[in-house]
Amino acid sequence: MNINEAPSIASATPLEYAEGRSLSVVIPVYNEEAGLSALFERLYPALDALAVDYEIVFIDDGSRDRSAALLAAQFERRPDVTRVILLNGNFGQHRAILAGFEHCRGARVVTLDADLQNPPEDIRLLVEAMDLGYDCVGSIRRDRQDAAWRRWASRAMNGLRYRLTGIVMTDHGCMMRAYSRDIVQLINQCNEMNTFIPALAYQFAKNPTEVVVGHEARHAGESKYSLYSLIRLNFDLVTGFSVVPLQAFSMLGIVVSLLSGALFVLLVARRLVLGPEEGGLFTLFALLFLLVGLALFGIGLLGEYIGRMYQEVRARPRYQVSAILERER
Repeated sequence: MNINEAPSIASATPLEYAEGRSLSVVIPVYNEEAGLSALFERLYPALDALAVDYEIVFIDDGSRDRSAALLAAQFERRPDVTRVILLNGNFGQHRAILAGFEHCRGARVVTLDADLQNPPEDIRLLVEAMDLGYDCVGSIRRDRQDAAWRRWASRAMNGLRYRLTGIVMTDHGCMMRAYSRDIVQLINQCNEMNTFIPALAYQFAKNPTEVVVGHEARHAGESKYSLYSLIRLNFDLVTGFSVVPLQAFSMLGIVVSLLSGALFVLLVARRLVLGPEEGGLFTLFALLFLLVGLALFGIGLLGEYIGRMYQEVRARPRYQVSAILERER
């Protein structure tokens, strides 16, 4: 075992891809102790069946259970195709994937969640699509097994995302995707603190496509995405790729200002012609609350964009690697 200590963020120095693998599978792991054994049992045979030179890059995102120990044990069993990156904290799924992108060596890179909701056997479908010349292969979950509210929210966000950003992804919540080396290198050059990798890859892709993959109930454990996390992720998606929300709110402000002005003129005219309106104070309160609510929403939206700029200006590391388990080359 070779453990490379890394006191700070892993640098984006070019790897020797010519000596690397033809396929890298990048898998972020966070508190997946209960399901890792089943993942290993299905993942390695599925990749062995492809008859290609491959590597599996596991990224432990600061797990608090025994996930890191299980990954280390799996590295001992299959050091020829297994690499483990240990982060020294929980930085989030997308940053963990970015760490994997920085260290993987494959000409093609597949991302996969560790929860077995997407069958590892379907990696073959993504590789076959890339064999046809596609440089970015998305996936669409067949017979999705998530809770109903997750499916409804996903459909709503798919439609909203397309209208705001123009990014065409049938199922943006599925992380089982394949990217060419060129796209991964472009993503590595981006220094955004918060980003949505599938959307970023779509912007760089010259010839993207999608394939239908299976979807199963989570094998073990619980989803790491709470309702708040999903909302935050969608905020990152929308505000990270479009200024349409700001433009739309500006137009809304103009419309509300015109309507408020017209209502004010109407109320003044009515008072002069018909006299004071009985109970008119409550109408004004309702109008005031409406305008205050819109103003607060606008301030929050503006704060979202300013917050993103604040994070970028600080230029802090996106993640920190504590150790890398890999065989000496």
